Amino acid sequence: QVQLVESGGGLVQAGGSLRLSCAASGRTPSNYAMGWFRQAPGKEREFVSSISRSGGSISHADDVKGRFTISRDNAKNTVYLQMNSLKPEDTAVYYCAARVGVLPRVSPGEYDYWGQGTQVTVSS
Repeated sequence: QVQLVESGGGLVQAGGSLRLSCAASGRTPSNYAMGWFRQAPGKEREFVSSISRSGGSISHADDVKGRFTISRDNAKNTVYLQMNSLKPEDTAVYYCAARVGVLPRVSPGEYDYWGQGTQVTVSS
């Protein structure tokens, strides 16, 4: 069992930056591949970024490439999502997720544990 707690969301103007954090606790968090997803009102939850257990394999959705960066610090059991050049369409609740296994996936259904989410609002 792994518990995930996101933080760092908030209100920011377009073009601004935020850094989300996901603190993991419980059963050896470093054994899990991690992902960030987001869900806007009326829309399905969508993949944002993912990172393997070691941090050696990273993936980003096309619409965040070049703007968002995922990273992890296994010593601190924390995963980060640095978000730059934010756009109003990035507004959503952002969720951290963990899956058993070495490599991450892009489908929400392949993740085993989820955080409660943190709201990100980008004003125009």
